Amino acid sequence: MSTKDKDLNDLFLDTLKDIYYAEKQILKALPKMAKAAQSDRLRAAFEKHHGETEGQVERLEQIFELLDVPARGKTCEAIKGILDEGKEIMDEYKGCEALDAGMIAAAQAVEHYEISRYGTLKQWASQLRMKDAVRLLDETLQQERKTDESLTSLAEASVNLAAAA
Repeated sequence: MSTKDKDLNDLFLDTLKDIYYAEKQILKALPKMAKAAQSDRLRAAFEKHHGETEGQVERLEQIFELLDVPARGKTCEAIKGILDEGKEIMDEYKGCEALDAGMIAAAQAVEHYEISRYGTLKQWASQLRMKDAVRLLDETLQQERKTDESLTSLAEASVNLAAAA
């Protein structure tokens, strides 16, 4: 198929593969982030989100099924870069007061990337009249927004204060 023949269905599938790859990478990163966290509340937040991410991967697999294509990721350089920055913070700030603040910032960069991807996919699924996909994507989108909000609360409540001390 020539590139001229690609349409919104192709774009939707490509983006779905991108976020599927991203979620799988996030699943690998979250236990390391939980282990590195200094605050118990931050550790708990990362552990909770790990469980949620497993559910998000399952929802993506359901969408692949709806499309009748195998669930396969496509390397996403954006998420690799965001996660690499998070690793850098964990290495460079290990044992420092500011570590958790840096990790929250890194985790929010991940959330914002996901929120943008899921928002776009939901919009396209709606245009393509994929009702079930819209519902599944919306469920994940709401979850990602809640995670982002809880990270903000955590940062404001404790971590930023500790980092400034």
